[in-house]
Amino acid sequence: MRISRSVVQVKILALVLAAPFCVAAQEKSHVTSEQVTHATQELEKLAQKQIQEDALPGLAIAIVFQDKAVYAKGFGVRDTSTKVPVDADTVFQLASLSKSIGSTVVAELVGEGKITWDSKLNVLDSSFAMFDPWVTREITIRDMYAHRSGFPEHAGDLLEDLGFARAEILYRLRYQHPGSSFRSHYAYTNFGMTEGGIAAAKAYGLEWEEAAKQKLYKPLGMTSTSSRYADFVARPNKALGHVLVNGKWVQKFKRDPDAQSPTGGVSSSVNGLAKWMRLQLANGKFDGKQIVNEKALAETHHPHMLTGFNPFTQLPTFYGLGWNVSYDPEGRLRLNHSGAFALGAATYVNLVPGEQLGIVVLTNAYPLGIAEALGTTFLDIALYGKPTQDWFAIFKQVYSNPAAIGTVLGFDYSKPPASLAPALKNSAYGGRYANDFFGDISIIRKDGGLAIVQGPRKMTFAMKHYDRDTFTYETQGENAVGRSGITFTVGPDGTATKVLVENLDVHDEGVFKRESAPQP
Repeated sequence: MRISRSVVQVKILALVLAAPFCVAAQEKSHVTSEQVTHATQELEKLAQKQIQEDALPGLAIAIVFQDKAVYAKGFGVRDTSTKVPVDADTVFQLASLSKSIGSTVVAELVGEGKITWDSKLNVLDSSFAMFDPWVTREITIRDMYAHRSGFPEHAGDLLEDLGFARAEILYRLRYQHPGSSFRSHYAYTNFGMTEGGIAAAKAYGLEWEEAAKQKLYKPLGMTSTSSRYADFVARPNKALGHVLVNGKWVQKFKRDPDAQSPTGGVSSSVNGLAKWMRLQLANGKFDGKQIVNEKALAETHHPHMLTGFNPFTQLPTFYGLGWNVSYDPEGRLRLNHSGAFALGAATYVNLVPGEQLGIVVLTNAYPLGIAEALGTTFLDIALYGKPTQDWFAIFKQVYSNPAAIGTVLGFDYSKPPASLAPALKNSAYGGRYANDFFGDISIIRKDGGLAIVQGPRKMTFAMKHYDRDTFTYETQGENAVGRSGITFTVGPDGTATKVLVENLDVHDEGVFKRESAPQP
């Protein structure tokens, strides 16, 4: 089973991301350059070890301290087929680390004065609507960036897998039933936050991608950073995503995240991200110039929603605006975020503003916890002289445990039914079926059997009979779950009236009702 993107973005957050700190509280003393140097030397050994052991194909690391990039280096290869090495200028896809960068862009827009974090989306973007009209009238940029919209987790992600473009996904969110009441619960949603960013940029007459370039990347000199997938593809020095196939790292998939560009579409190098980390740690300044309004940026670092409790310290953990926010036993603010594409990327950033210290780790392998383990271990050594936990073992265990990371295994269709019942004739199932949220699907005849046709690109997947009115197909995309079920409900006349597509039924919205007559 392929691990879903929620591995890093949500479930792991309450377990370890927010906080490596289980030492007793002590009188705080600032980190010295000698401590950072020692931690960097130990980090480099650990990074080299990961490559030597073939734990992943390639990675890059940057460290900033006291407003300087004190370390930037690549390890391993960009692509296992070409063996070209990674360096500090190699561009990686950042996945959800894009959220922290995106909130920086919005902070700059807020600082310009046309909008605030509490600007209402329906004023900025009249085309957007929530399921509840009252929520449509009240929801703000802040609500989306704090993941408190009332959407269920990952609302809209499956629409992206089906091939819908950004505008259509955002439109269809009006059909998404809420997972909780407005502002009452934290629930991680890529497309809710995407709408927040899109609406903020609209106030200035800008597309999101251009706003990010004009307001952040260009002023910081982040020349190899972009929020467009086409720019990533065009880079000669880029790291391609890898997955394990029969124990070997293979570049198999392409991940185009343009639909969720504000939350998952940034690509950059560690040299570029070191400039952004410096800006974050300098309260919006870069090389002495105020690039982002200090007050607007500070809002992104404040706790907005409770996300859980650190299992080692029992201290609460929070989400800010595009950041995981926590405090260690010494009272220091901690900011971090991970990113992951199951199709081949895992990233991590962790900042300690009070120490003017930060690290970013980029990798070109699907999420295994290595980026988080490297970043967390480095900060432990810098702050405490040694790791407070074996973070490599802890993260490895978390990522290998589907229950801990929230991966839904579903029914095991690899096992045959106890007593197989035959299917009806193909004509009983064929036809077009409709769903407000997911759009139409078609069940068609193909190669002597049946196939399901999904999404605007008419993606067609062969169906295999499992038992009576249940078939299976192999899912694809970022949120693929392997083999999943398709179960028909048959009416009195012997033809199907509706169909349940199991992998689309995460939020009880996977039922499609027949629209057309059965095929002859």
